[in-house]
Amino acid sequence: MIKALRRSLVFFCLGAVALMAVPPAVAQKSVPPPQETLQAAVPKDIHTRAKLHTELGSLYFQNGNLIVALEELTIAISINPNYAPAYSTRGVVLYYVKEFESAEKDFRRAIELDERDPEISNNFGWFLCQIGKEKEAIAYFQRALKSTLYQTPEAAYLNAGTCYIKLGDLDSAEDSIRRSLRIVPENWQALFQLANISYKRGNYDGAREHLKNVVRLTDPGPDVLWLFLRVERRLGDRSAEGSLLSQLRRKFPDSPEYLAYLRGNFE
Repeated sequence: MIKALRRSLVFFCLGAVALMAVPPAVAQKSVPPPQETLQAAVPKDIHTRAKLHTELGSLYFQNGNLIVALEELTIAISINPNYAPAYSTRGVVLYYVKEFESAEKDFRRAIELDERDPEISNNFGWFLCQIGKEKEAIAYFQRALKSTLYQTPEAAYLNAGTCYIKLGDLDSAEDSIRRSLRIVPENWQALFQLANISYKRGNYDGAREHLKNVVRLTDPGPDVLWLFLRVERRLGDRSAEGSLLSQLRRKFPDSPEYLAYLRGNFE
């Protein structure tokens, strides 16, 4: 579980999917809100304490300790009920414990408190894409990308690209993912999504080349091995297919991808 969470957090704030999940940033750095907002009136010590507990919650989450993460984030909110990053971060954690209704409530509260924070918009867009609200998600990625203060636009570009794939809009997906790669050229998650797009278009040679770069950059997880296996199967390379299957079986015998292989569900 911890290893899987750490893999999924690679793009939490750079920020997720048989179509790969690219989860959002949990260690938030919010854009300062206008002076007239509630946050501006919060005493400095209260703001600092809420921020500290939010950062602790983020660290516990990244280490796979979801229960303690939720406790820390709830403490942050009890200290300062108007601290938007605490709600956004707790929304991410709630998603991973499958409390989707509560997660959406937290995200919407975060947006209500600080609609200008691009990290929060990116996080909420990611969440919406995971729960099947892809069209609404795209609007939040676009909102994040409009902010001149956004420090990691590559995250929203990549998340938007994965969401466009789910919508079946491969042209928009490729455009968005390539924009992400122009900012971070060797991001393996973006390269994986390009491989995914190439596979869906029937460009198996192109998919293979992208996947070669992915395995050069990271230790492949079940999603990468499964796509690579299917690419080699399409290209008729039985030796490569067998090698990938061996890795998938040995490393991830309980994964959905290996179960799909056992069922003969290659698509």
